[in-house]
Amino acid sequence: MDPVLLIVLIVLAVLVVGGTGFALLRGRGTDHMPTLDPKVTDEADSILTKPKAKEPVTVEGADTGVDVDAPVEVEDEPLVEVEPEPEAKPATFRERLGKARTTMSGYLSSVISRGDVNAETWDELEEALIRADVGIKSTTEILETVRTKADDEGVKDGAALIELVKDEMKSRLGGQDLTLAEGGDPSVWLFVGVNGVGKTTTIGKIASREVANGRKITLAAGDTFRAAAAEQLTMWAERAGADIVRGAEGGDPSSVIFDAVESAAANGAEIVLADTAGRLHTKTNLMNELSKVRRVAEKGAGTVTETLLVIDATTGQNGLIQARQFTEAADLTGVVLTKLDGSAKGGIVVAVQNELGIPVKLVGLGEGQHDLIEFNADDFVDALFDTN
Repeated sequence: MDPVLLIVLIVLAVLVVGGTGFALLRGRGTDHMPTLDPKVTDEADSILTKPKAKEPVTVEGADTGVDVDAPVEVEDEPLVEVEPEPEAKPATFRERLGKARTTMSGYLSSVISRGDVNAETWDELEEALIRADVGIKSTTEILETVRTKADDEGVKDGAALIELVKDEMKSRLGGQDLTLAEGGDPSVWLFVGVNGVGKTTTIGKIASREVANGRKITLAAGDTFRAAAAEQLTMWAERAGADIVRGAEGGDPSSVIFDAVESAAANGAEIVLADTAGRLHTKTNLMNELSKVRRVAEKGAGTVTETLLVIDATTGQNGLIQARQFTEAADLTGVVLTKLDGSAKGGIVVAVQNELGIPVKLVGLGEGQHDLIEFNADDFVDALFDTN
């Protein structure tokens, strides 16, 4: 048989069998389907074929007959006023000098309880001041002056003697100009000190304070030798709302600060806060670098009006050594003493001002933004000698 004819016959057979099966299934299905009422069928067809009519809805407080598809004006929810968090209060010396006060309190209590002044009284006063890191030189000078006053005034009582010591310390610490000087266009404040004393944090806190006072501030990331120094300063700049100029890691610090001064002058910033390298103060290259930074900072539009040494108070007399070294290289105008709240050696304030003639302008009494405050001689001495 012809193969083509065979294929045609097979196709016809399949069609016939398929059609018969479909008819049987259709007939069986029809027999078992319920018969619908014609009226119901018409209504169903109507629902399927006719568009659904829009029905009026009722909205509380509005007229009836509103089209649900039309835009509906909804009154905004009333704004809920959130009470701002109370502004943190600046730290106080009385609250934060607990460790330093504890160092002295035993000796001072003994002086007071003894009553009459004798040789042991003077020994205990000397021990109290030295343990608080006032320093041997400053302690000797203070007590010699107080001894003379006590003899002239006939002071024989321990409590009265302590008041004379306090008055002498206040006299030596007070009378300093603690303002951060301006006068450039812009003014440049250089921050120097060894690594780890808190230079970057100090700069960030001062930037936040000055911006809050309406100043336009530029930060200069001049510590190009320490890993992550520029990143940390950038974070502080963003937090404070200040501009920042930074250079390549390991680059020339002087050029970074020069660029920052020029940028500040172009953008109308009043103050440039310049971070500097903080390698060990015993390295001659660091001191040479700081001298260069100051010279370059004043080559353009800016004027260096402050060179602030940042010292960690917990280092005690080591801070005094640092101050001597940096004074020779950077012509210091003031000291920022950080971490005073965590130190039992708060007397370093006296040593720095008394022996070097450099005023302590700012002190750090904690980690908070408001814990960097202007030094106050009366508050400091009263807190240090408070035995209550």
